[in-house]
Amino acid sequence: MVRFLVVLMGTVFIDLYTKYMVMNKMAEGQTIPVWPEVFHLTYIQNPGAAFGMLAGKTWIFIGITLAVLGAMVLGYRWISQAGVLYQWALGMVAGGALGNLVDRIRFAKVIDFLDFRIWPIFNLADTAICIGVAFILWDALGEFRATRK
Repeated sequence: MVRFLVVLMGTVFIDLYTKYMVMNKMAEGQTIPVWPEVFHLTYIQNPGAAFGMLAGKTWIFIGITLAVLGAMVLGYRWISQAGVLYQWALGMVAGGALGNLVDRIRFAKVIDFLDFRIWPIFNLADTAICIGVAFILWDALGEFRATRK
């Protein structure tokens, strides 16, 4: 359980710190080429979910996030008995969800800034959620393979 909490808190801290830096060092809409035509830092405020879907439906996202985090709290015994990879993965998902939840509550939008030019702009919370889900799928695939042998 300690691993889960450390990863969760680290993810939230890094996410909120990077968003704070972007908000305080950049103007909304400003873009800074890090690797021209490949990767830019571009400050936007996203009122929706991934790709701007369901813009302005903040309360839906807050409700879903609280439900997911509530399920994790209720499953704390299971999380504490899960393997290391699974605890890291769930910590990343919960930390990313919590980081974006803070934005939604404070601004009714999510601060995004990672711009790879071929993909919608996103943030570190989104990255943590995606990596966490990938780890969960990887772990589940390993479990599936182990039970088939």
